[in-house]
Amino acid sequence: MRTPAAPDRGRFGVLIVEDDNTIGHHLETGLRSNGYAPTWSRAGTGALVEASQGSYDALLLDLGLPDMDGLDVARALRARFPDLLIIILTARTDDIDVIAGLDAGADDYLVKPFSLTVLLARLRAHLRRRTTASPPPEPVTLGDLVLDETARRCTLHGVDIPLRPKEFELLALLGRHAGEAVSRETLMAQVWDENWFGSTKTLDVTMAGLRRRLTAAAQASPRPAHMPQITTLRGHGYRLEKPPE
Repeated sequence: MRTPAAPDRGRFGVLIVEDDNTIGHHLETGLRSNGYAPTWSRAGTGALVEASQGSYDALLLDLGLPDMDGLDVARALRARFPDLLIIILTARTDDIDVIAGLDAGADDYLVKPFSLTVLLARLRAHLRRRTTASPPPEPVTLGDLVLDETARRCTLHGVDIPLRPKEFELLALLGRHAGEAVSRETLMAQVWDENWFGSTKTLDVTMAGLRRRLTAAAQASPRPAHMPQITTLRGHGYRLEKPPE
C-alpha cells in the first residue's frame, strides 16, 4: 500500500482500492489531474486502515482484491461511514455480482474496462447532488414515520431507522410525493443520475433493502406502528401510500 499525504480538504478526497498497478496508477493520475485528492491502496486490509485514518468523500473499490473480498470491504466501510460514496469497479459482469455489490452498500458500479471520462462524470453527478445547496425541506410525517431530510433522519416513534444513503434518498423522494405515482425514470434521474448508464436493477435492489429495513423497524417497535406502504406499479414505478387518518 502507498499512503500519500492526507487529502487536501479543499478538494474531494477519493480512496482508490485497486491491486492492478496499471489501473491504479491511471486512476490516481487521472483523478489528481482533475482536481481530486486521491489515495491509492492495493489491498482491502490496508484500505480499512487508511479509511479510519483519513477523511474521504468517495471510495473506488475493486472487488477482486488479493487479501479479502471487496464486498466485505464495502460492507465494513458502509457500516462505519454511512455517507461515504462507494463506487465499485469490477470485471464481474453477471447480474448476481452487480446486485451483491449494490446490496453490500455500494452507490454505483462500473464494469471494467471503463473510461476515465465516464468515471469522472459519475463522480461529478454523485458529489454535486450531495453538495448542491437548496432550502431545507420541512420534515414529512407519514403516520408514525417521520422523514427529516435536513438531519437525514428517518424515525419511527422517535427511534432512528438506519438507512443507507440511497435508501434514504429514495424514501425521501417518495415521501415528498406521497400518494402519487413516481416513475422509475424519475427515481433513477433524481436519486442516481439523469445520465445513468447502468441497469435499473440498482433501483430494484435499493427498494428491496428499503422495504426490509422499514418492515424490520415496524416489527421491532414496542407498540403498533402506523406506517406508509410502498406499492409497486407494474410497468411504471412506485407509489408511497399515505397511512389512513
